Amino acid sequence: MKRIVSLLLAAVMVFALSACGGGKTNAPAANEKKISTVAEGKLTVATSPDFAPYEFYAVDESGTPHIAGFDMALAQYIADDMGLELEIVPMDFDGVLMSLQTKSVDIGLAGLSADPKRENIMDFSQLYYKGGQSFVTVKGNEAKFPDLASLNQSGISVGAQTGSIQVDLAQQYSADTDIIQLAKVTEIIAELLAGKLDGAYIETAVAQSYSKNYPELAIVVDVPYTESEGSAVGVSKGNAELLAAVNAAIGKALSDGSMDRFVAEANELATGEIIEGLLD
Repeated sequence: MKRIVSLLLAAVMVFALSACGGGKTNAPAANEKKISTVAEGKLTVATSPDFAPYEFYAVDESGTPHIAGFDMALAQYIADDMGLELEIVPMDFDGVLMSLQTKSVDIGLAGLSADPKRENIMDFSQLYYKGGQSFVTVKGNEAKFPDLASLNQSGISVGAQTGSIQVDLAQQYSADTDIIQLAKVTEIIAELLAGKLDGAYIETAVAQSYSKNYPELAIVVDVPYTESEGSAVGVSKGNAELLAAVNAAIGKALSDGSMDRFVAEANELATGEIIEGLLD
């Protein structure tokens, strides 16, 4: 009888020690800094879903749209690596920049170039995708734009997405033209196809993606730009722990082949039925 009582008391003591933290715990070590996010337990990501294959709405077999693209796959990978729930907030591109500036989101994934002019409103991760910039027109107009110098003709109109690096490119290489800034790449494509724009500056991978769905488009000139060697994640400024965690996740995605898979899958998905821009 005494042995049974002793065993019961021992069990109670072990349970009490475990409840008080005497056993193994998932709490961070004393020297480990906790990553702060705008919503506890979540990674809040701003994106502009009009930029296939980076981010867009794909429509599945049941007709249901879901946000897709290799930026979104990377966002999920980063959130999983950090042990956080992913929350995606779709908006126009200039809204992504504003949300990062006001720190209402943790990160922005929207094909962002690491433009030094943006460093006062966000921090940049390491590059996760290397791309380029292009000038696009419609088929039949290719002869009008044989080289870089031909992009600066008075009397023509060229498009670029509001707040994007392409606006800077237009101002640099097409200063004598009528530069039209539009909120969405899809609006630029629509204006090109309608003949309201003579050409437009668009990120190369995006231009290639849209040209598959709109064969009337023609990519005519590669536009040089040193900062556009790749895309980076925009991170809420001053959050050093978050930036380090994002960089660590990107490093893993690049080394384990996940990023290559994300790009391949997004390119394939973007050739199917997609919804261009924000949902109503």
